[in-house]
Amino acid sequence: MIDLHCHLLPGIDDGPVTLDEALALARTAVANGIRKSVVTPHIQPGMYDNERENIAVSVESFRKAVNEAGIPLEIGMAAEVRIGAEILGMVAEERIPYLGSWQGQKVLLLELPHSHIPPGSDKLVKWLLDRGIRPMIAHPERNKDIIRDFNRIAPFVQLGCLFQITAGSVAGDFGPYARERAEQFLHNGWVTILASDAHNLGARPPRLDHGRDAAARIVGEKAAWGMVREVPEKIIEAT
Repeated sequence: MIDLHCHLLPGIDDGPVTLDEALALARTAVANGIRKSVVTPHIQPGMYDNERENIAVSVESFRKAVNEAGIPLEIGMAAEVRIGAEILGMVAEERIPYLGSWQGQKVLLLELPHSHIPPGSDKLVKWLLDRGIRPMIAHPERNKDIIRDFNRIAPFVQLGCLFQITAGSVAGDFGPYARERAEQFLHNGWVTILASDAHNLGARPPRLDHGRDAAARIVGEKAAWGMVREVPEKIIEAT
């Protein structure tokens, strides 16, 4: 399987603090059937001041450590970008690493705040689309506005956004409300990929299998496997 959203890099955001912790996450990913992890550290100016250059340095160091530890996990690079006006300048200056491409457009993993959907978010999405960048909304099923009212996602569907659902949400790890919304995304055929959004070995491990199994009960085995294998492969093959 391929995990397109995870926080495995040590000391760069709210993922693992030490290299030992990061390597433990990598081993766990492999043990759970993941062959490639695209690391997506947060880009959130003022909190996580990451950008392409420092992420690339961290990824190269981590790849070397993974190889030296004999862990058979391929490491890719992207970022999870918090929605905000800062994106405009970072896109223009090519400071954001993308997940890959979809239908000829670059794919940007775009995060909404957990608490709400900021006013004007749809306008920023349109701005990105006009520049050949297709947003993939990260874990929308866990956004509180969308939990309160599922119709809040409609503008993003209509604009053609991609959607990454957390495997753990489908499995019930984030509670009944996130699970209900995740299942609605699946029933509506709006899920592009499942990803782990792994941060640690406790509450947020690098697992896809349990979410894939839960999704298969809704969309069938072939479609569920596609969300963790064929579709992620298609997105990253151009990187």
